[in-house]
Amino acid sequence: MHWRFALLTAALASTACATNPVTGKSQLSLVSESQEIEMGKEAAQQVAQSIGFYKDPAIQSYVSGIGLKMARASERPQLPWEFNVVDDASVNAFALPGGFIYVTRGLLSSITNEAELASVVGHEIGHVTNRHTVQQISKAQLAQLGLGIGMILRPELQQFGGLLSSGLGLLFLKYSRDAENEADLAGFRYALNQGYDVRQMVNLFELLEGVSRLSGGGKLPEWLQTHPNPENRLQRVEQRLDTLHRDLSNAVVNREGYLNRIKGMTYGEDPRQGFFRGNTFLHPDLRFQLTFPQGWKAQNTPSAVVAMSPGQDAVIQLGLAGQTPPTQAARQFLSQQGVRAGNSSTENINGMPAASSYFAAQTDQGQVEGLVTFVSYRGTTFGILGYTAAGNLSRYDQVFRQSILSFRELTDPAALNVQPAKLELVPVDRPMTLRDFNQRYPSSIPLAELALINGLSGENPDLRPGRLYKRVVGGLARTASGE
Repeated sequence: MHWRFALLTAALASTACATNPVTGKSQLSLVSESQEIEMGKEAAQQVAQSIGFYKDPAIQSYVSGIGLKMARASERPQLPWEFNVVDDASVNAFALPGGFIYVTRGLLSSITNEAELASVVGHEIGHVTNRHTVQQISKAQLAQLGLGIGMILRPELQQFGGLLSSGLGLLFLKYSRDAENEADLAGFRYALNQGYDVRQMVNLFELLEGVSRLSGGGKLPEWLQTHPNPENRLQRVEQRLDTLHRDLSNAVVNREGYLNRIKGMTYGEDPRQGFFRGNTFLHPDLRFQLTFPQGWKAQNTPSAVVAMSPGQDAVIQLGLAGQTPPTQAARQFLSQQGVRAGNSSTENINGMPAASSYFAAQTDQGQVEGLVTFVSYRGTTFGILGYTAAGNLSRYDQVFRQSILSFRELTDPAALNVQPAKLELVPVDRPMTLRDFNQRYPSSIPLAELALINGLSGENPDLRPGRLYKRVVGGLARTASGE
């Protein structure tokens, strides 16, 4: 047995157990409640800074009101519960230790009624009351090393200038299937106790599975990437409903009221925060563009834009580095523990002052080599980092340089003026199919996705007269494949 693993095992074996407040069962407890709250507060600050909240006070208050009613009636009412909507296109919700809970605007724009929202929020409350997030903390500390450059470089390198994500590992972890079942049960109970029609949980889980199939996108993971789908989840919900012995005919669904709350909401990725045109990344608000190598898999994450080579042996990453002048930023980067500087230079990149240096670094996975460049543009310094395993730099040197030298001002009026897609509501006054609806009121999303966000199933479902239905207008039109 490796000695570090042996020490870890011994430490865990000696840790005191606590009682799960919901199930009454004994569970491993690595932290106290006060520590749990402090960890949650720190992570909540990082969420606000790195992802940001959806700028609609009315929708924030609406979601918070639903969540607080359920949380204050839960087994842990004393926690400093907070509920927020984050500005991300993915369909997800997540809970941080201590009662800090978030839903994405992507989720809000995809569900169809308040009962479904209550089911999601109740599920996340259930993760906190069952202390599932506390159980994930030790895993999260390891997962933080797997974000952005942290996949390869030492944690010390995460201290520099906002280039890297730090502390958001909780958002990228999976709960166990047992934890998901416990959260489902708790969420069912919390929503039921607030008078919601818990039959809507069936529709909710069908939606989440459909979203996973369509891979709607976003900077954060989708629901099923962080909440694994337990076997027979829908069957368990239906069994609970069969044994409920309660009349749900007057339970709260609130479809029309909910839809009117989300009318005009941004739908999908907000191109104002950056979008890809082929392998070129364009950012209208910051007015720059950068071209990544052809065939590399690129993603716009909350903290950086990252591209990985087809062989997964090289990375190029673009991030903000504050207002530090390029030469000073380079010195700070190269002075970090574990980093060894190579040839350095100062230059202009498309008329912008820049400082570059080759470097080598010792990591937990071995030596890496790379090229880092800091560019000053419109009062902000950008860091562009290319790195690969030691011995591979000669293979990727020119690739890194070409990408770095592509950083330039964005001048294309069409890109500068692009606007996000928005949700509109259409009252249907006569029988029609979804295809008829889409021909009469065209949407900028594929038909299958339009069906999904309206809670419809089947190849060409019928719409009910007298109801409101969503459509999506504007934004970057997408094909049936979502590209």
